[in-house]
Amino acid sequence: MTVFAAYSPDAGALAPAVVSLRPATKGDVDAILRIEVAAGRPAGSVGSADGYRRAIADPDRCVLVAVSDGAEHPVVVGWAKTHHHTDVADPAPAGHYLAGITVDPAWRRRGVAAALTDARMQWIAARCDEAFYVVNAQNRASIDLHTRWGFTEVLRAPRLTGVEFEGGVGMLMRASLDR
Repeated sequence: MTVFAAYSPDAGALAPAVVSLRPATKGDVDAILRIEVAAGRPAGSVGSADGYRRAIADPDRCVLVAVSDGAEHPVVVGWAKTHHHTDVADPAPAGHYLAGITVDPAWRRRGVAAALTDARMQWIAARCDEAFYVVNAQNRASIDLHTRWGFTEVLRAPRLTGVEFEGGVGMLMRASLDR
């Protein structure tokens, strides 16, 4: 079972979503878990509430939520985070990584993931001159999304930043940042 969005580049984009981005709070954890389940993440791949709370509290990480604007009751429709990889135990270098993004399936193809990625890239650029991310080699939707920020493949391995990849192949991607 894959845990990433289906690759459908010819599906056409929907009308852009009107969302605002803000740092996640511990009060957003239930919404993050709801989005993970709505996206079809199997029980073992959905992070724990405590893990999300720790990420939100970590000053070396950026955790954002996208909130629908214009609705009577705004709702969290997507979320994303970074990770500061310091424990090098595999081929992935130390550095700041884009570390996860999930958009509620009802809100996909409307620019939410791009907005969350752009904000995280700006956050990383304020701290260093390069950004990384690891991706399953089968995840064409993610690979295509990240090309607009100049990500290129550095290497492939079965394990990167402690992640083992379904299908056995992960890709380390890197982008140079202008500070």
